[in-house]
Amino acid sequence: MQLVTIDDVRAAATRIRGDVLRTPLIPAAWAGALWLKPENLQAIGAFKVRGAFNAIARLDPELRARGVVAYSSGNHAQAVAYAAARYGIAAHIVMPEETPRVKIDATRGHGAEVVLCGAGRREAVAAEVVERTGGVLVPPFDHPDIIAGQGTAGLEIAEDLPEVEHVFIPVSGGGLASGVGTAIRALCPGATVHGVEPELAGDTAESLRLGHRVDWSIEDRNRTIADGLRSQPSELTFAHLQRVLDDVITVTEDEIRRAVRDLAQRAHLVSEPSGAVAMAGYRRVAPAGPAVALVSGGNIETALLRDILAA
Repeated sequence: MQLVTIDDVRAAATRIRGDVLRTPLIPAAWAGALWLKPENLQAIGAFKVRGAFNAIARLDPELRARGVVAYSSGNHAQAVAYAAARYGIAAHIVMPEETPRVKIDATRGHGAEVVLCGAGRREAVAAEVVERTGGVLVPPFDHPDIIAGQGTAGLEIAEDLPEVEHVFIPVSGGGLASGVGTAIRALCPGATVHGVEPELAGDTAESLRLGHRVDWSIEDRNRTIADGLRSQPSELTFAHLQRVLDDVITVTEDEIRRAVRDLAQRAHLVSEPSGAVAMAGYRRVAPAGPAVALVSGGNIETALLRDILAA
């Protein structure tokens, strides 16, 4: 299996430069020697736009013209829909029925056809849509081009804070952590790379501890409020995670909610629960040296944000 390299990440950065926001590092001195990487400021409100643009840009033009298909709980859906609209091609997106309405509506708002499906049926339904439409599948994490695209956020961290000692990255399917970890390992080899995931969807932590992938039921993973972190690593991303992560921190639902509140009230950033887990992981470890936490997304239902802030 060939893993993504820093050269792949650098090539992706050049490829997507005109389409993706280069997010700044925001100091969060109220939390310690911490900087926030606000990927919630991307055009679709999440980091996923990086991988989507890289993957679609890499397609042969004739193949790309057939349109694209994706499956996602929300942010990858929006990213593919947005990138497809920029390229002027059709997008068909499969989303679970339990996906927050704000993410479904935003995906449709970019012109995509949304196909809703039952829990655990995303991949199977997407295969049917590929067969029906002839479109090209753009997976949410299980592809080198997606990993390299997400890794451009790590390239920016290394350029903006080369002395970074700790990087905290949300983990779900593992594309973001694989790509960012690859960039940090190459450019800031002394830094500790922490994956962070909810305790209620802690399959990656268990898998890395045991040395092989373990399967958690979708019913178990769906318990967490962090709806964007309910996927499991693929063989490809797990191989990357084994290489680039120093550890995986698991955080409670209360810690995730607190992180959403902190980001809103102290950093003035709107984060969805999935986007706040890196902040929660930082709070759990509380390292002394310079640290970066990725705020990976900000697509949250208004009612849920209101409930969290009122607590």
